[in-house]
Amino acid sequence: MVKTTPFLQAIAVNKVYPGKQQSGVKGIDLSIQQGKITAIIGESGSGKSTLLRLMFGLLSVDSGRVEFKGERIWGPEEKLIPGHDAMKMVTQHTDDLNLFAKVWDNIAILLPNTNLQAKQEGTERVLKQLNMHRLADKRVADLSGGEKQRVAIARALVTQPEVLLLDEPFNQVDTTFRDGLQQDIRRIVKETGLTVIIVSHDPAEVLSMADELVVIKDGQILESGVPKNVYNQPKNLYTARLLSHCNVLMREEARALRVKGVKGQVVIYPEWIKPIATGKNIEWTIKEILFKGAYEEIHLEYGPIEIHLLNHEPGLFDNYSHMGVQVEKYLEY
Repeated sequence: MVKTTPFLQAIAVNKVYPGKQQSGVKGIDLSIQQGKITAIIGESGSGKSTLLRLMFGLLSVDSGRVEFKGERIWGPEEKLIPGHDAMKMVTQHTDDLNLFAKVWDNIAILLPNTNLQAKQEGTERVLKQLNMHRLADKRVADLSGGEKQRVAIARALVTQPEVLLLDEPFNQVDTTFRDGLQQDIRRIVKETGLTVIIVSHDPAEVLSMADELVVIKDGQILESGVPKNVYNQPKNLYTARLLSHCNVLMREEARALRVKGVKGQVVIYPEWIKPIATGKNIEWTIKEILFKGAYEEIHLEYGPIEIHLLNHEPGLFDNYSHMGVQVEKYLEY
């Protein structure tokens, strides 16, 4: 049997920042699939950005190895210009853009002048990939935050790297721009075989975008898998809280929802609770109704117990009236 060399991997990687609150990563083993989008998520300070920088070569490991196609990735102590030549990184900051130059020039400048036709074609290609032709003649200074982020990603892609690393790339981007940009990146991955690693704290970004989800806490990987599976069956309470604004109840409290848990804590996602308008057991008081457009988020209380659920029939209930609930699924920890 022929042994294949992993595409990009971290092997027993440690990088610790000393201090009262130790941070960094500890004993990380991670293999990145080629041609896929891998999302690394965790709370602020969990070590996800440190891991990304280690895999790019912007930081040196304390121990362990990072390898790309079987060869070690050198850190800044060994490499004059940090960062692996086959990779490009984009952060939420767009400070390296020339604000007073056109979008076209900001992208084209990264290609050599030795072949002007290739320079023209390469710039055209990335403008088309990211739906940016209408921006080509605009000054960067005149663009919105979301448009500037597109330029930053175009600059990263124009040299055709094998790996694109994205560190909280959509923080400064509004929802409309974010959704379109995510779709474009997914399409580019499918068409070109680009490998993407994205670091994020926002589940909305990664659940619809990633092929593989990696959850990190206190510098260690807790779990990983297909986003849909990790969301529906998280192995840890930390993961459930990270991915959903879930209801977390003690076992005794859950009995008010007719849930007979056997472990200490019960987790119920808002979409797993069905609102009931009429019939028996209409005992929950509606504390607040938050309009969300196509649905409502309803906050309920029953004595000292509070929960929230999603109602997809807006207008059916009023504040301070009562309703019943039916739990269709729950998790225990």
